[in-house]
Amino acid sequence: MNTTEAAEAVALRSVVDVLAAADHVTVLCHTRPDADTIGSGLAIAGALRSRGTVVEVSFPGPTRLPSALAALPGADLLIEPEDVVGYPVVVAVDCASIHRLDTLAGVLESATESIVVDHHASNAGFGTVNLVDPGADCTAELALAIIDALDVPLDVGVATCLYAGVVTDTGSFKWAQPKSHRIAARLLELGVDGRTWTRHLLDTHRFAWLSMVSAALESAVLVSEAFDGRGLVYAVVDHGSTRELGWEESESVVDIVRTTAEAEVAVVFKEASPGDWTVSMRAKSEVDLVPIARTHGGGGHRLACGYSASGSADEVVGQLLRSV
Repeated sequence: MNTTEAAEAVALRSVVDVLAAADHVTVLCHTRPDADTIGSGLAIAGALRSRGTVVEVSFPGPTRLPSALAALPGADLLIEPEDVVGYPVVVAVDCASIHRLDTLAGVLESATESIVVDHHASNAGFGTVNLVDPGADCTAELALAIIDALDVPLDVGVATCLYAGVVTDTGSFKWAQPKSHRIAARLLELGVDGRTWTRHLLDTHRFAWLSMVSAALESAVLVSEAFDGRGLVYAVVDHGSTRELGWEESESVVDIVRTTAEAEVAVVFKEASPGDWTVSMRAKSEVDLVPIARTHGGGGHRLACGYSASGSADEVVGQLLRSV
């Protein structure tokens, strides 16, 4: 066991000791939740509930949970942010920074024990106990390690929540490490309906999504000289394109744009509300995106980062182009 592995083992033991001793636990997922944060949160909460722990799970509003995530087993544990009690032990899952908790950040800050479980390289650790492993493909991998260390037998409901995190954060295993394949095999053997959940989570869109994607691709621009000639491609999804769809439908656009052969880096600017943008960045193999994301107040992984911005489309695009 090397030094990093030893530190992670100590961190895992610390998380498990706190959770095993807690009678009440609050689990917090990040704003604009994806399948990894919700799946990991519900999996940990479901395992704790099976131990007799009183658990509440929430994420910052005002956005609603996408229908596929709302159908995950254990979603009955989800409560509105204004109804969060805030128990002495609070767990933040898949949050690269406390800012990802938005209006619920105070709940974590007020906790007697705050546990951070995350896999983002930019996470400096903002809890009293931090289990942060940038080598993990997804936070669901760490959630499974916690559940195993708690000696809680996996049931198909908890396994389904974990599978949701694994299949989405690995792009349906396109960039998964061997461990993720082993985890997926274990979950599938427990009875998870992988075909159905993969279709719900990754391959199901409303008809209007086609028009939104068409407009986004029409806006695409290739900047061949960016990143020392490695190339940048970017596209814009304005608020008008997603107003009838919901914010989550624009999340898949970056995976289409990133297929551009001439560009090492792909960026999609998504207007969540007029003048307010979320920016998704993806690199293929050679560019570390974390420094760029940090410049703009965001974070993430070496090859997948994001941040928030305000202004017109031209302004937010210009801000990025000046930084690369």
